[in-house]
Parts: sequence; structure tokens; C-alpha cells
Amino acid sequence: MNLLLRTSRILLFTQALKKENITLLKGPLFRTKRPQIIALIRERDEELIIKDTLDELGAIADGIIVFDDKSNDRSIEIARSHPSVIAVLASNEWRPERAPEETRHRRILHEFGKLYKPDWFFYSDCDERFEGDIRTFLLSDDAREVQGVRISLFDAYLTENDHDPYISGKLYDLRKKFGPERRDILMIWRNLPAISYGKLDDMREPLGFNESDVITKFSCQHYGKSLSIEHWEATCDYYINNFPGYAEKWKQRKGKAIHTSSDQGNLLYTWAEAKKHFIKMWPKE
Repeated sequence: MNLLLRTSRILLFTQALKKENITLLKGPLFRTKRPQIIALIRERDEELIIKDTLDELGAIADGIIVFDDKSNDRSIEIARSHPSVIAVLASNEWRPERAPEETRHRRILHEFGKLYKPDWFFYSDCDERFEGDIRTFLLSDDAREVQGVRISLFDAYLTENDHDPYISGKLYDLRKKFGPERRDILMIWRNLPAISYGKLDDMREPLGFNESDVITKFSCQHYGKSLSIEHWEATCDYYINNFPGYAEKWKQRKGKAIHTSSDQGNLLYTWAEAKKHFIKMWPKE
């Protein structure tokens, strides 16, 4: 894409962002070499972990695009200063309908990312840490016929002997115990016209794949339930107040940050054993 056409597309997209009450705070930074992998991520009040998150994604992708969901802490400042971040989009308003809002944010991130013409997109949440050499695989001949990659996600848990709060440093392998429940989530996909986020209310994954061209590979430690007791209680309140469909489930979890079993009542395992004793939860067969 020549510079004039790219600049024109940026201006049009920036105008569209203003209509959505979103500000472009950093970027778009275009490097000399076209990026092969672009990482997409949403943040809201992630000051505690966002640097480690961006460090991890920066080792996988050629650039990261961040959507800030009206943070009240230093999340934006940290994201803007990170060398792997090529653009920061920031919402100027908080909308309480969270499920459709989060899907809208992913859709905007994806459309903005297309300006860079990458080969691959990689969408991650801030509290996810990955096992395996994702970058090498995506750039190898082994991925030539692949349209999308599902990554197997397991929840990490606070336990009686392992509940000190995360303060700083590497988040990967922070906890000793994980639930066996496995969710195979489509986090990586090729930059193809048919693939996009639809108009449904609650979409972590985009649509438009040939399922026969989607593989399951790599594993993910999910720390959304295990950063600290305080964070667990805040997470419960967030879902109770903003996700009516999940409210009752999270009400039952209040005051129960320390676990002897998973939220589904299953045994907890070490990381290696959880992957061996997995119970597949998603996609449902």
C-alpha cells in the first residue's frame, strides 16, 4: 500500500473513531518492514500486569495495538511508552453494557489492525500467559494451510499455601495449581477478508473460518482468578454488576478466593498434570 493511500485510510478510520467517542493516543506507527504478526489487546485498569503482558506479546508479534477501556490508573501511560506498542486507542466513555462493548472493542481493534496488512492477528487478554514457540510456528511452513489457531486455556487458582498477591515480574508459572477445565479459544487467525467480528453481543472469537483449517495448538495459563484475594473479589463484583447473564454465578463465588477445588468442583493439579487430566469445556462437542 503506498503512503498516500495508507494516510487516506488512516484519516478515514480516525474520523470513524471520533464518531465512536474513541481517541487515537499513539500511532499508527508503520515500520519499514510490513509486520507479519499483529497482537491485539484490551485493557482496563491493568497497571499491575500490563508491562509483563506487553513484554510477552512483544516477543511474539511485530507490533501491538492496545484498546484502553476507560482506565483509571496508569495503564495508558505504560502502554504508550512500551516499545512494542504501535498504536493505542482509548475510549472516552464507559458504557455499562459490557458484553456488547467488549465485542465492539475487539471489532475496532481488528479493523484498525488491518491498516498494517499483517499476515496474522493474535488477540489476547491481559491476564493470559502462553506456553510454546508461537511465533516460530506461525512463520514456518507448518502453518501454511492454517487459517486459525485455538489455544488451550486453563485457569490458575489461589490455594491455602499459594495466595500471596502478585506484585511485579513474570506472571507465567506464578501459581502452583490449575483446574483441569480446558477451553480451546481461537486467539490467532490469518488476515483474510472473510474473517471478522460479527454483530452478536458476546464474542471472544471472530467468525468466517473454514473449521477444517483451524487447529488446536499451544497452552495458556489464565490468571483472571488468581492475582490476589483482593483482585478475586473485584472480579466477582465486576461480573455481578456488568454481566447480568453471569451475575448469579459470580455472587456465589464472593468470599471464596482460596480454592481446594476448581470452580466446577474438580480436583486441582500442577500445570503439567492439568494438561494431562483436562476436561474439555469449549468448544462444546
